[in-house]
Amino acid sequence: MEPIKQFELSKEYLESLKQGIEQENIDFIRDSLEGVNVADIAAILDELSMQESIYVLRLLEKQLAADILIELDEDTVVKVLRELETSEVASWIELMDSDDGADILSLFPEKEREEVIAEIQDRVKLEQILELLRYEEDTAGGIMAKEFIRANKNWNVVQTIAEIRRQAENVEKIYSIYVVNNRQQLLGRVSLKKIILASSDTKIEDIYDEDVISVPVHMDQEEVAAIMRKYDLESVPVINAKKKLVGRITVDDILDVVQEEAEEDIQAMAGVSADIEESDSVLTISKARLPWLLIGVLGGLMGAKIIGYFEMGLSKYLALASFIPLVAATGGNVGIQASSLIVQSLASKSAFDDTPMQRFLKGLFVALLNGVVLGAFVFLVVVFVYRFEPIFGVTIGFSLFCVVLLSSFMGTVTPLVLNRFGINPAIASGPFITTTNDLLGLTVYFAVAMLLLKL
Repeated sequence: MEPIKQFELSKEYLESLKQGIEQENIDFIRDSLEGVNVADIAAILDELSMQESIYVLRLLEKQLAADILIELDEDTVVKVLRELETSEVASWIELMDSDDGADILSLFPEKEREEVIAEIQDRVKLEQILELLRYEEDTAGGIMAKEFIRANKNWNVVQTIAEIRRQAENVEKIYSIYVVNNRQQLLGRVSLKKIILASSDTKIEDIYDEDVISVPVHMDQEEVAAIMRKYDLESVPVINAKKKLVGRITVDDILDVVQEEAEEDIQAMAGVSADIEESDSVLTISKARLPWLLIGVLGGLMGAKIIGYFEMGLSKYLALASFIPLVAATGGNVGIQASSLIVQSLASKSAFDDTPMQRFLKGLFVALLNGVVLGAFVFLVVVFVYRFEPIFGVTIGFSLFCVVLLSSFMGTVTPLVLNRFGINPAIASGPFITTTNDLLGLTVYFAVAMLLLKL
């Protein structure tokens, strides 16, 4: 096996590569990329123009080009595929694992997808890909691969080794040999170590391990990721409703899922409404960010309306306006803290997790304690440092206490409610909770001021 070259992408190399492409220096291009990891080559192609990327891909060995295509950013893949001949796309898909081939095909509109399918010559690979396309993209069936090694429980070790050699031609990584019965139902697994150490006439049914963790085809990919993380699995078999072994999910597939879900949560928390990359166009990025920014602006306008409603009171106690940022900022911080903890707990579900009511009560007690401490601290500063009269200090301190309670309540309950209705709870940690708490905080602040200061 050829060693992987340690590679560092630099502006100097990128310029040299572009110059080599312009001069059609095929030897330089091939030599400079020889032995470089496919992920590094994909990073290079992301920096090239579309025509330059396609030119490089066509110069490389076909299997390498197919592996690189899998590593490219999804937007880049779509652009590349649009420029290729249908037969060329089909020939590359034939060299991919079935799950990767299905992912590539799913990027095509239906008509173009059918054209590519018609060009795929490997009927076994095509059958596997078509089966995967039937499943929802974010389920176990949607991310599993059809390439795996199975052994019948009635085989002996010699038969099994011969079958492993036959099947292994299409399987890049072998973690376990799955054991099935005559109906192809999953019974367990057997390690390569046990097979190698067993005598030639030993039956697989005598050495396989029945304690195997499997997942159903329709399980959500996040649940699959949680199971593999919990039990430290390198791969997990996938079964259908009849317990038939239909595929496997490997740890590299799950790493992609974890990254994808983390990016979705981060974007939701930041108030980005679509899957975007920094390399996307200005219009695309703007469209993804604008919805939540507009909600924030509307929230600010409503906040101004609330302040305007208490204009008469503010004219009597101008100092009240000085503490509006304090109330708004504290409410927002408390809400984000509370919602972030709930979102984190929902993402790491356990059989020993608190019930929603227990979470709510725990959040309430935390808010009570924090509210008392913050309210008392602010009271002392307002009265003894800023030299306001005690009733004004009580107003600010008690307002802050109420805002902390309310913001904590919103931060705790909102993600639980969103999760209950199947909406990403990470949304509650972004502009949604901040804007809501700003409005509620201002309302509570002026309501308390009206009550205590007789505005």
